[in-house]
Amino acid sequence: MTVRAYVGLGSNLANPLQQLAAAVTALATLPQSQLVAQSPFYRSAPVGPQDQPDFINGAVALETRLPALALLDQLQAIEQSQGRQRIEHWGPRTLDLDLLLYGKETITCDRLRVPHPELVNRDFVLQPLLDLDPALTLPDGRALADLRPLCPDNRLQRLDPQPATPPQAD
Repeated sequence: MTVRAYVGLGSNLANPLQQLAAAVTALATLPQSQLVAQSPFYRSAPVGPQDQPDFINGAVALETRLPALALLDQLQAIEQSQGRQRIEHWGPRTLDLDLLLYGKETITCDRLRVPHPELVNRDFVLQPLLDLDPALTLPDGRALADLRPLCPDNRLQRLDPQPATPPQAD
């Protein structure tokens, strides 16, 4: 059975735009999965310690046949391949991939909580999800569009699309 899963992406170290672009490329090659949409990227203030660079965030939609925990394993493998180190909660990172939504399922286990528990409190998560699907709802039926205005302001700034190739010099 195929499930629509939404994955949040974030980075604030080691060229964050390049980190996210590499992550999207890796997500597009996941087994038993197809990347179906990518949101724009956004700059936002960090949550937690403020003595770190701003984050770049976005989201993707996947059609996947992977079970949720197998998908989580794949996401964590991509993080590790891009140098992710889990040192400080809400601290700086090369790459953070969060399984935000997995179909209409609610999952609670030691390794995974879906919907992501902070999803409703993060404008830098809700806005990219709304870019992917303006009618998206949580498993409990709440519309993300109704939750977005209630979020704390993280100084969200939509970034211009990144060119696929560098401009040629004249």
